[in-house]
Amino acid sequence: MTTTDRQITNPRSGQRMIFRTTGKETNGALLEIESFNPSSKEKEPEHIHPNQVSSLEVITGKIHFYINGETRVLGPGDILEIPAGVPHYFWNEDAAEAHTIQKFTPALEIEGFFRTYFALARDGKLNAKGTPNLVRMSLPMLNYQNEIQVVNPPWSVQKIVFTILSPLARLLGYKQKYE
Repeated sequence: MTTTDRQITNPRSGQRMIFRTTGKETNGALLEIESFNPSSKEKEPEHIHPNQVSSLEVITGKIHFYINGETRVLGPGDILEIPAGVPHYFWNEDAAEAHTIQKFTPALEIEGFFRTYFALARDGKLNAKGTPNLVRMSLPMLNYQNEIQVVNPPWSVQKIVFTILSPLARLLGYKQKYE
């Protein structure tokens, strides 16, 4: 991976990620990301990582975390570990950019999900809420179901809908992965 391959930017949100250690480099054991999140009241969808422990350490700034029904504000030096399957989301409503280190264990294919999502943002394929349309989303969400799942509606409902829509997505030329 070249230096430029290590960094991705979401032009919609301004979030920037640098892949410090990849799953490929660790035989799937770990993905470590340096993340920079500008101030925004916009929150990502509540989601889970069904098969991964994720953690976050705040380097500078503050990050707001909603985890398992509780809001927490984390500052420099704070560390949060999220067990697999626990609903959460984060945002930065502080004036300063938040700089964090995120880890995913095992790495699985979460790097591919982030690259796909940021590429969709780069190409203007996200709506005002920051998500692609259901048809376009069907293939990536099925592809990355072991890494990430939105909490509502329940995954069983989403999986049925995505499975039904996936042939149309393929017909329209949509992909499982974008770069």
